[in-house]
Amino acid sequence: MQLTPATDRFVVPAWYAPAWVVGLVAATMLAVFALDRITGAAPVQHLYYVPIVLAGFRFQMRGGVLAGLAAIFLYHLANPHLLTIRYGESDLLQVVLFLAVGVISARLSRDAKRLHVLAMTDDLTGLHNLRSFEAHLAAMVRAARERRTHVAMLVLDVDRLKTLNDQYGHMTGAEAVRAVGHLIAERIPPGAVACRYGGDEFVIAVPHGGLPGGQRLADDLRRAVRDSAPVLAGREFAAGTLSVSVGVASGVFHPGGAPGELARRDREDGEALFAAADAALYRAKADGRNQVAAADHVWRM
Repeated sequence: MQLTPATDRFVVPAWYAPAWVVGLVAATMLAVFALDRITGAAPVQHLYYVPIVLAGFRFQMRGGVLAGLAAIFLYHLANPHLLTIRYGESDLLQVVLFLAVGVISARLSRDAKRLHVLAMTDDLTGLHNLRSFEAHLAAMVRAARERRTHVAMLVLDVDRLKTLNDQYGHMTGAEAVRAVGHLIAERIPPGAVACRYGGDEFVIAVPHGGLPGGQRLADDLRRAVRDSAPVLAGREFAAGTLSVSVGVASGVFHPGGAPGELARRDREDGEALFAAADAALYRAKADGRNQVAAADHVWRM
């Protein structure tokens, strides 16, 4: 099962791509080595920490340890007396610190990334939380505006969840919401962003998504939920126990406007598309639930 968390890594600029970082780490390491060989001074030797920290943060444990070992190797080459393994106290401390800095920087990077994921992820379903979804939606609308392409919006919620809560308990209801979230994560196309924004309410934004494609995705999700036979709070439930109602809307975004207004337009247009899909959801609920309803037309914004 592949969920769609907010992100599993930081979004980094192009210059921070792996090849660039490897080159930067190597160049910095060799520059420090050259200075160390000329001076043999401790302040210069401390500069090895810079590429070690960079490698640890970008490549985590493997990068931090390898950079630390490389610094130890170059430190020995720059100070030939160390090749006889005649370490002074400061030399031994320096060697240990090279590895320690690599390990610590890698762990700090790992922990920071985990915190970033937690801050952007819904605890119950593993989907994006509302803050993360809004940021992704604004970027999706901006890209659609630049390319004059569509964005499809699906809004759905779990039918009769209160009845399930009242009959079997809130743990069962929570696991029903989780099960629906997992089914959404399994079926949305690449590039789409899914979010749980309320107790049992979900929203999905699909780039390049026209109204027919949004309806097909909505019906696929509806069928998948209806046909599932979930195990909730340790109890087996028959297929058909869960169902969802889905509202679908699609918009095409035209370029234009002052640069200072674009961020506001991206946000407002995303909200308008959500409102259109949400109105369609209410029609699906009114038509008897376990239904897909679409907006009457493609929104042009």
